[in-house]
Amino acid sequence: MDINGLFSNFGELTTTGLTQGAIYALVALGYTLVYGVLRLINFAHSEVFITGAFFAVWTWQFVWGLNQDSTAGGLVAVAYLVSAMLVAAVASAVVASAVEVVAYRPLRKRNAPPLAFLITAIGASIVLSEAYAILTRRRPTGMPTLVSTEPLFHIGGVPISAADLLIVSAALVMMIVLDIFINRSRIGRGIRAVAQDANTAALMGINKDRIILLVFLTGGLMAGIAGVLFNVRIGVLTYSVGFLMGIKAFTAAVLGGIGNLRGALLGGLLLGVTENYASGLFGTNWKDFTAFAVLVVLLMFRPTGLLGESLRGVRA
Repeated sequence: MDINGLFSNFGELTTTGLTQGAIYALVALGYTLVYGVLRLINFAHSEVFITGAFFAVWTWQFVWGLNQDSTAGGLVAVAYLVSAMLVAAVASAVVASAVEVVAYRPLRKRNAPPLAFLITAIGASIVLSEAYAILTRRRPTGMPTLVSTEPLFHIGGVPISAADLLIVSAALVMMIVLDIFINRSRIGRGIRAVAQDANTAALMGINKDRIILLVFLTGGLMAGIAGVLFNVRIGVLTYSVGFLMGIKAFTAAVLGGIGNLRGALLGGLLLGVTENYASGLFGTNWKDFTAFAVLVVLLMFRPTGLLGESLRGVRA
């Protein structure tokens, strides 16, 4: 146990933890949205995230001609990032929608038990993961340097980079936009209505299948952008990275209160800083162990998570 190491690097551990946690939060929104409406866990969502990450890389490679040795700055880098985010968001949304239409909708029509949905989701996850393994020949892919990870300025001696600002601010903005969309828009009211009582909502003229498809599509959009931010932060992508990211994002959703949009953000940020503090205190080998240990302990005393509400409540 290295208490001195924890306190001497506390600020930097907090910053990197918040950055990583912001990515967890964006991916966790997909789990939260689907669970809030269907009361099911979409374990294929981790591959929806990977879809966005890979399509961003392919956009940089095949559209812009960039490779892992390329660098860019200013408005050019912004153009590269925005184009990658648009492509990644659309690709992830399409894959998420396809999972719903191909894997989930037929089961709903047949009133299949929850176990059938779980098995189907795992199967879809493996199919997508292996597809990317074949496409990439199981080799890691390097990223161009578009956002600097060097300190931009310091706060109390803690270095803050442009990448940190981009990732955290993007997560906060997207969370606010999604929260407003769910709580104040007409479609958002439809989502909450289906989450509360799908049959009653259908009697009131709400198309349940369309709403559920929209939920998957929205979660896919968030996951796609999270994939781009992951590329910016980590700099290397492999086909298998989705598994651990999916588990971490699911953990974040449960920590905050699965089915609660704001809980996904809180859970993601909390998970990110917690595992970083653990790595500073016990070593990097304990990072994942601590993250899941915290989840187990929290659920023992608060099974509904920190915030506990869901889309089925009055507020999302």
